[in-house]
Amino acid sequence: MPVRWRDAMDRALYGPGGFFVSGSGPADHFRTSVHASPAFAAALLRLVEQVDAALDHPPVLSVVDVGAGRGELLRALSAALGVAGEPARSGRSGLIPPRAGSPATPTPSAAPRPSPSSGPPSAGPAPSAPVALARRVRLTAVELAPRPEGLPGQIAWRSDIPEGITGVLVATEWLDNVPLDVAVPADDGWRYLLVDPTSGAEALGDPVSPDDAAWLTTWWPLPAEDAPGFLPRTVADGVGSTGSGFRAARPAEGSSLTARSGSGRPEPPTGVRAEIGRTRDEAWADAVRHVDRGLALAVDYGHLRGGRPVDGTLTGYRAGRQVPPVPDGTRDVTAHVAVDSVASAGGRVARCAYDLVSQREALRALGADGGRPALSLAASDPVGYVRALAAASAMAELTDPAGLGGHWWLRQPVGVDPERFMAR
Repeated sequence: MPVRWRDAMDRALYGPGGFFVSGSGPADHFRTSVHASPAFAAALLRLVEQVDAALDHPPVLSVVDVGAGRGELLRALSAALGVAGEPARSGRSGLIPPRAGSPATPTPSAAPRPSPSSGPPSAGPAPSAPVALARRVRLTAVELAPRPEGLPGQIAWRSDIPEGITGVLVATEWLDNVPLDVAVPADDGWRYLLVDPTSGAEALGDPVSPDDAAWLTTWWPLPAEDAPGFLPRTVADGVGSTGSGFRAARPAEGSSLTARSGSGRPEPPTGVRAEIGRTRDEAWADAVRHVDRGLALAVDYGHLRGGRPVDGTLTGYRAGRQVPPVPDGTRDVTAHVAVDSVASAGGRVARCAYDLVSQREALRALGADGGRPALSLAASDPVGYVRALAAASAMAELTDPAGLGGHWWLRQPVGVDPERFMAR
């Protein structure tokens, strides 16, 4: 029996035996930045250190990973902290400069904050140095799946976001799996699209609710009739099956798994359709509410209001291949994120400026540029050269604008002076 896409996705991904709550986890089916290279975790660790400094090194600094998979990111962060004692200094502030034409709210640069010991001798003795981050950090994974075996004991595991976070909340490729409804234009306005969970066959449903209609008006306007790929659809046209957001499955390129990146755009177009991102807005706003002071970071692939895909982005992944988005529980069902809408929702909660830029820009601002090592190193230290070359190759994948580097980074400071936090 056909149901709305939101309900079908929820059962397929998070219901009993659903894709994300059973089996070995998403790492066996698709590739994310976390899976691609430990360099991603290393860059996030530098960001965590910057947040720690902006918060004046609190007694407990929380790092909460929402949609943690099987704990891959926190495992990497834990290992890095355990080996190094505390994050290595990058020598860079991590400011992400606004990209021209982006909807980021600009934050003026601020002067560097003086160190506690920079005052005159008459100011009294300098306070003691902060306790090493490794002894203050608390790592928490938020995931509906059971706690995986072998997860380090210092990583907490829970099914809901903890309250009162002081530190960093990070969500990498979480919002794209928050279930949403799909709508198509009809003679009497937008109508929900229904889907058969077993076959993927689609049918027209009821008119959208007033709240969803308002979201569509604000964030997903109908394209002009002369827009590329515009194929109007009305009630009389009927609706196809499993065509939504899917282009022919392609083999993974350069790895055993396909990266869920911007290149997953469906083509050719299947008709005008919209993915109602109101549920994602609400999920992100709720996540931001759980942060008392610090930073909420979302990393995902998405689009802006001025460039919404005419035919939507729903697609599926299974066993390293892109497949039709049949919501039967055997595969990932995902859709790109309306990142500007999500950012606006989080900004209303935090009442603070946000940054919205590409992963390529964000990682480079954190000192991860993926530059090739000097050839002279090959002669003086061949083993070191090979290692440096491998690291550069991994970073190139993370910053490739046509792949993972095209992901969006949404940074939302909470309860912190943005001039301090975002200063160069």
